[in-house]
Amino acid sequence: MLSEFVKTADWKSEKHVPLIECPAEVAAGEAFDITVSVGKEIAHPNTTAHFIAWIALHYVPEGSKASIELARCEFSAHGASAEGPDKGPAFTQSCVKISAKLAKSGKLYATEFCNIHGLWASEKAITVK
Repeated sequence: MLSEFVKTADWKSEKHVPLIECPAEVAAGEAFDITVSVGKEIAHPNTTAHFIAWIALHYVPEGSKASIELARCEFSAHGASAEGPDKGPAFTQSCVKISAKLAKSGKLYATEFCNIHGLWASEKAITVK
């Protein structure tokens, strides 16, 4: 099962854990912002040899057995250039910000994939009033 390979930890002490930032409580049907980042407390290197390839955000409403993908972002600027590794003019910071509307309380799940350290996940409960 793939879940055996998904890693979790405290984002304050591990640079690979996706951090979900949003209000704990939102109004039904009203837009609010969700930010998912990697390396907020301890920076992730994001080089041509070690990078975050993508971040995905899912929502599971209470009582549901299926997740709804709210967002997926793939990062492609890791410093590669014709001059060599890490000499490029652009490096991606692993951060995604979206706006969403929810009708029910549930949980947000963030996953990210590091090309060296694999799949990492976190979750955050959200109450809809």
